[in-house]
Amino acid sequence: MANRALNDDEVLSEMNKMVAFIKQEALEKAREIRVKADEEFAIEKAKLVKQEQQAIDAQYEKKRKGAEVAQKIAQSTLTNKSRLKLLHRREEHLQDLFLNARNSLASLSQQEGRYIQFLEGIIVQGFLQLMEPSATVHVRKSDVDSVKQASQNAAKTYKKLSGKDIEFDVEGTLSDDITGGVTLVSGSNRITIDNTLDERLRLLEDRMLPEIRKDLFGPNANRKFYT
Repeated sequence: MANRALNDDEVLSEMNKMVAFIKQEALEKAREIRVKADEEFAIEKAKLVKQEQQAIDAQYEKKRKGAEVAQKIAQSTLTNKSRLKLLHRREEHLQDLFLNARNSLASLSQQEGRYIQFLEGIIVQGFLQLMEPSATVHVRKSDVDSVKQASQNAAKTYKKLSGKDIEFDVEGTLSDDITGGVTLVSGSNRITIDNTLDERLRLLEDRMLPEIRKDLFGPNANRKFYT
């Protein structure tokens, strides 16, 4: 049986079916595009949010580290200032201690008997160090008479100890600003021995300072040896 031609109603019906199919396909395609776009948007949004969060975290970490560094610097500065202040006070205390020692030595020269005995001792030491036939004893002008008396006794003691004689001159050439004591110069002028009270105290300070610091303030953790 031969196919017959479609009438107008049938043609219209077929066209409506085709339109409906195309429309359905278009709706499904649009839905797919929308879903895919939503997924891509969500992914991109999550990516941007993560990047922004990472940037915020990095900025926060940088500020946190900066704050920690600033805090450590401030703490170190404060510690150093406190340490320097403590060291300054300790140094002042030591200087007061040595000043009191100098004042005590100054009072020694006012006690004639003790002072002459002291002078005799340091002059004997000087003669024994020089071990020369002659020497000049330099003193303060105010001590000339006392030193002459002490030097005579010292020369006798020197002879007993060394078996040698020594000639000496006493000259009042030292400054009256010093505490006392003598300076001995060999007859050849090659050897000078400073036995003034000021110099002996200075040497004592240098030698005893580490021990004095330890006794007053305790051992220093930064120092392994005391010399």
